[in-house]
Amino acid sequence: MIPLIKVVRPVNLLIIALTMYSIAWYFDTLIGLSGWDGEMLGFPFFLLVLSTLLIAAAGNIINDYFDQKADRVNRPKRVIVGREIKRRTAIFYHWVFNLIAFLLAVYLSWLFQSFWYLFIHLLSINLLWFYSMYLKRTSVAGNISIAFLTALVPILVGIFYNQTIERGTLIDYFPMVFVELSDYPIWMTMSLGVFAFALNWSREVVKDIQDIEGDRKLRARTLPIVKGIKFAKIISLLILLLPILLFGLAFFLWYENHIRSEVAFFPLIFAAIILFVSIAMVSAANTPDQFKRAHLAIKVTMIFGLLLPLFWAFLMW
Repeated sequence: MIPLIKVVRPVNLLIIALTMYSIAWYFDTLIGLSGWDGEMLGFPFFLLVLSTLLIAAAGNIINDYFDQKADRVNRPKRVIVGREIKRRTAIFYHWVFNLIAFLLAVYLSWLFQSFWYLFIHLLSINLLWFYSMYLKRTSVAGNISIAFLTALVPILVGIFYNQTIERGTLIDYFPMVFVELSDYPIWMTMSLGVFAFALNWSREVVKDIQDIEGDRKLRARTLPIVKGIKFAKIISLLILLLPILLFGLAFFLWYENHIRSEVAFFPLIFAAIILFVSIAMVSAANTPDQFKRAHLAIKVTMIFGLLLPLFWAFLMW
């Protein structure tokens, strides 16, 4: 059981759960529902979080399943599948987790009379499999696909908000983003999604630089292998410029919608400072250890940024 817990990366799963619940709690506080008993924090939302965690856990298992050879070079102490867990056992847990998540998606789609939960869950399950088997070893598509799946985490909460609180349909969700500036919750989840997409994409590029030796053994075609480490580092830095624009948008939304306390703005400033530190660390990195620290800095930035709604909700509670 302990090897299984390690292979699903419980810390990453905890971060996903905290991200979803922090956004939900913030919405619940913002729109004035009845505290922890509001619709945003009820049992259906728990099922959405659980299904998301199961898909993520299954994705971590299948990723380790296909990555054994590279991990023996890049992370020899972290190889679990094939050593502590048999390969067929790993595949079994992978399918069980995905099956439960799929059944939960079927229930949520029936509950809300919407095909979207089923579609998003099926897309995530299949994309994670295809990523682990093939896309991870490509120069661009693999990084973009995993960044897209990361961005879906806050967007899923926005979809749930739209269906339970606002209109009961997803049809208006994406068009509203470009039409109604006043619809703050939708804007916020989309902004967090773009933030997560950019940070995770940059982090994956830095990770490819860090793992270049193991990836070469797999004959992977990652960006640093195809174009060189210097080019990959420049791309990573350019991607990190996008969240800077988002912080400007976040300031506008913060000022115009409900949160006018200077204390509530401090977490946003702190997240921006961490982002600039990450940019500096990536820019200065030249050795594997330096890229490892830069990779960790970007991850911390992403986590703190995604948890901003938790700080805001706590200050508003």
